[in-house]
Amino acid sequence: MPHYSRIYKAVVDVPEEVHDAELAFWQGASGQALHHIERYPEYHGARLPGEAFGLLVQKLGEGPSGVHLDIHTDDLDAEVARLERLGATRVSHVNGHWWVMRDPAGLLFCVIPDKPGTLNDSNAQRWD
Repeated sequence: MPHYSRIYKAVVDVPEEVHDAELAFWQGASGQALHHIERYPEYHGARLPGEAFGLLVQKLGEGPSGVHLDIHTDDLDAEVARLERLGATRVSHVNGHWWVMRDPAGLLFCVIPDKPGTLNDSNAQRWD
């Protein structure tokens, strides 16, 4: 079944002890206020101006600092299966909502479902 996906945001992952400094840095670097996301309190984020691309700063419970990409899709199961055929592996299903995956080089990324109708030929890649 056809579906859409797009690389939608960069996520800066940081330990709690440096979170506030990192958040202030990326707000200054991007020129955007990164707003607290109440549903997921470990995140602050914003859509960057002029782009269909977002930036998040994530407070980690554990683990090293890093950056990962989020892929948004209108069909989570189809997109995860497509990425697995390309060599990705599933790591964990988060909050019963999205998948953390690992690419062939071992780098983490997330696959996030978008609201129906959000993705189309003008803003995403169609996969048949």
